[in-house]
Amino acid sequence: MAASSVSTLFLEFSRAKLIEQYWPRLRSCVESLTDEQIWWRPNDASNSIGNLLLHLNGNVQQWLVASFDRLTDARDRPAEFAERRHVPAADLLEQLGSTLERASGVLSRLTEAELRATYHVQGYTVSGVHAVYQVVEHFGIHYGQIVYITKLIGGKDLGFYRELTRTGRPSTERD
Repeated sequence: MAASSVSTLFLEFSRAKLIEQYWPRLRSCVESLTDEQIWWRPNDASNSIGNLLLHLNGNVQQWLVASFDRLTDARDRPAEFAERRHVPAADLLEQLGSTLERASGVLSRLTEAELRATYHVQGYTVSGVHAVYQVVEHFGIHYGQIVYITKLIGGKDLGFYRELTRTGRPSTERD
């Protein structure tokens, strides 16, 4: 059974936020920095962009891909934060991009029954809607941290809202 119109809207919006908004901007942030910069951290209690990329990959893989495709969950969450080897940015982007492609496929084919079904993820019992919402919300939180760290390191506007005028409305003229 196909998803209802509200379910379809929810899934389309969730996919758009992850794939069409957050992902290109996140990629732009990472590509503007050196490998050394993506592993910078102000202190041991804070995460680097590199750790956040590993963490986002693990979260999307666990909550969307493994859960809905009924795959074995092999996530090692503590390792995402413990990594200090300075994995190259290109490798991290490739991993996350691949996971997001798979997640996009999941979001494109979910049914209303799957959204209502119960899943066991990371020790929680949740509905499919909860799992999808958790991923989008969680991705947005860490995307914001990555944007902030990128601005902190680079000291410049990232240009994500160039299309808006000073009034906050879309401009009729393009750059």
